[in-house]
Amino acid sequence: MYDLCLVVPAYNEQENLPVLLDELTEVLKSAGVRFQVLFVDDGSRDSTPEVIRNLVSRHQNVRGLLLTRNFGHQAAVSIGLSHARGKAVAVMDADLQDRPEDLLQLYRRYLAGTDVVYAVRTSRPENILKRFAYAAFYRILARMANISIPVDSGDFCVMSQEFVTRLNHLPERLRYLRGLRAWLGGRQVPVAVERGARRAGRPQYTFAKLVRLAIDGLVSFSYVPLRLASLLGITVSGLALVGIIVVLAWKYLGLLPSGAGLATIALSVLLIGGVQVFTLGILGEYVGRIFDEVKGRPVAVVGEVLGNDTEP
Repeated sequence: MYDLCLVVPAYNEQENLPVLLDELTEVLKSAGVRFQVLFVDDGSRDSTPEVIRNLVSRHQNVRGLLLTRNFGHQAAVSIGLSHARGKAVAVMDADLQDRPEDLLQLYRRYLAGTDVVYAVRTSRPENILKRFAYAAFYRILARMANISIPVDSGDFCVMSQEFVTRLNHLPERLRYLRGLRAWLGGRQVPVAVERGARRAGRPQYTFAKLVRLAIDGLVSFSYVPLRLASLLGITVSGLALVGIIVVLAWKYLGLLPSGAGLATIALSVLLIGGVQVFTLGILGEYVGRIFDEVKGRPVAVVGEVLGNDTEP
């Protein structure tokens, strides 16, 4: 069995995969680490599947999973973890923002004795707006979640095979892996790293995908949105009651302006309607996820398996 199996999800990463493999080989082989790379193609529209086939044919320590369509980053990582075979398992991105040198640092810390070593990003190459959005999300999630989820940590990590087995046994179909990792507990250690710049191609995580990931994290690990909806309803009801008392007092004292009644009714209806729609939207997020879970569909569907999962 390999010392380390790397799960690398890839979507339109044809230019980065060969470079990533070369740098991993240079860093890990020189450190004496016997490793295998498991590329998971998430329904790429470029030549990524052909690149993976080529790498598998030329390298005995490379495997590939070709998904039948684009299922999303978290699904690709999850299906990769279910196929990973190694004494330790790592997850890293294909765009080289997760650097092989940092992977070796995480692996060496893992060997010192722990279940999980995860990267905490001290810097990011993105623009200031995106950096602010990331920082705000991680801190909001940390405050709202019902478990302790580390701030500024992503999926980049090294885990023991036993921990990965426990992670794979969790029944969720809609998976927010860094949250599930924190929920499992055990001996988990952070390591500070600087996130590198993307080597080639365009970022595949669009703003819409990041928002969806953020909502998945909040809904999967927090009841606070539901409680906020209840609190908002109570607050609006209280304000409405105060408003009724004020209007009745004005009416009794003869201070009510002409035509104020119609405007008051219109504003009240709009306010209450907005609160109802907002509350239904929060409930819809939770109900939609329940609907997806009860259908019991797999996380992703593998169309083709490339390479051998045993060490030569």
